[in-house]
Amino acid sequence: YDVVANVHGGGVSAQAEAVRHGISRALLNEEGELRGALKKAGFLTRDDRKKERKKPGQPGARKKFQFSKR
Repeated sequence: YDVVANVHGGGVSAQAEAVRHGISRALLNEEGELRGALKKAGFLTRDDRKKERKKPGQPGARKKFQFSKR
């Protein structure tokens, strides 16, 4: 198979994983017997980590404003 993929957003590593995931799913549609091998290699598992939202009253998701004792 020849594959041409355009990817935008995220970093280089995340883009590579997204393309790998997409190719694996397409290959699974064509040849179902590859499911075991692809699953064992971890190519069918999507990395679903997202950016944590900024909370009100602080500058970021986890960072707190600088504490002043006095």
